[in-house]
Amino acid sequence: MTSYKPEIMPSGKKIFFEKVRTYKGHEGAVYALEKSPDPDKFFSGSGDKIVAEWDLKKDEPAKALVNVGAIVYALRHIPEKNEMLIGTSAGAIHVVDLDSRKETRNISFHKSQLFNLQYSFKHGKVFAATGEGNFSVWSLDDFSLLYNIKLCNEKVRSISLNKDHSAIAVACGDGTVRLFDMISMREFHRIEAHTLSANCVCFHPEGNYLLTGGRDAHMKIWSAEDFSLIRSIPAHNYALYAFSFSPEADFFATASRDKTIKIWDARNFEMLQRIDKEKSGGHLNSVNNVLWLQNNYLVSTGDDRSVLVWKIVP
Repeated sequence: MTSYKPEIMPSGKKIFFEKVRTYKGHEGAVYALEKSPDPDKFFSGSGDKIVAEWDLKKDEPAKALVNVGAIVYALRHIPEKNEMLIGTSAGAIHVVDLDSRKETRNISFHKSQLFNLQYSFKHGKVFAATGEGNFSVWSLDDFSLLYNIKLCNEKVRSISLNKDHSAIAVACGDGTVRLFDMISMREFHRIEAHTLSANCVCFHPEGNYLLTGGRDAHMKIWSAEDFSLIRSIPAHNYALYAFSFSPEADFFATASRDKTIKIWDARNFEMLQRIDKEKSGGHLNSVNNVLWLQNNYLVSTGDDRSVLVWKIVP
C-alpha cells in the first residue's frame, strides 16, 4: 500500500489518496469498468475478451464472468434487472444474467466496435455508440432495434443521459456533441465541442452542467440549459477518455492517454490532484477508464493491463 500527502491546489482544498490495490490478471489492455450489485465488487472488460469480477476486500485474482470472444469495450449494469450489457469490438451486445451468470442474448447488428452503452429504465431504452459512426437505440424489453442514426463518418465513443432522462448527449468523432430528445429521438441541438474527436461526454449529476473531453486534451464545461460554453480547460497533455463522479458528486476524475488520472472539484472545476506513475505509482501507459465507487474508492485501468484501486480522502 502506497500513500501520498495532500496537495494544496488552486481551489485551496486538500485531498489525500492512497493506492490500496493493484490487480493483475488481464492479458490485454483493459477498456471497460462497471459497478457490481455487490458494493464491494466491480467488473472490468479487456482486450483478452474476458469480463472479470474483482473484490475490493480481497487481494486475489478475479472471477471470470464470461468470455465473449471479442475485445470488450463497454459494460453497463442494469440493477433493475440484474443484467450486464457487454459491448464488443465485433459490434455485438451480449446480455448476461448476473443471478445465473449466464448469457441470455447476443445481439449482432453493428459491424464495428461498440464503444459505449447506456440505458434508461424509465423509458425502456438502451443506447449504443459505435465505431461506424452510428448511434443506435434498442428496446430494453426485447432488444428490438428502435433507431439506428448515422451521425458522422468517424467513431462515436460516448453517451450520457441528463438527470431527468429527458435528453441524451452523444460525443462524435467529428468533434461535435449531439443532443437528442428522449421521447422523439429528434436531434434538438449540436455543439461544435472540440477541434478533433469528442471522446467523452457526461452530464453533471446535479443537472446544471455538461462536461465534454476531447482528443485535443481539453475539458469543456457547458450549460445544461442552453449549452453555451462556460469554461474550456487544457486538462491533460493528450486525449481525454473518461469521466467519473464521486457518489456525492463533490469530485470527479478524468482519465487520459497521457497516462494520468486527475481529480477535480465538481463545484468549481479546479484540479485537486494528479495521479501518475512517477510520483504516485500510477499507470505505465494510457489510462482508458475510471470508476468511482462507494466509500470513495476510485478504480482506474488502461493499456498496461493493470486495474488499480485508489482510496480518495477529502
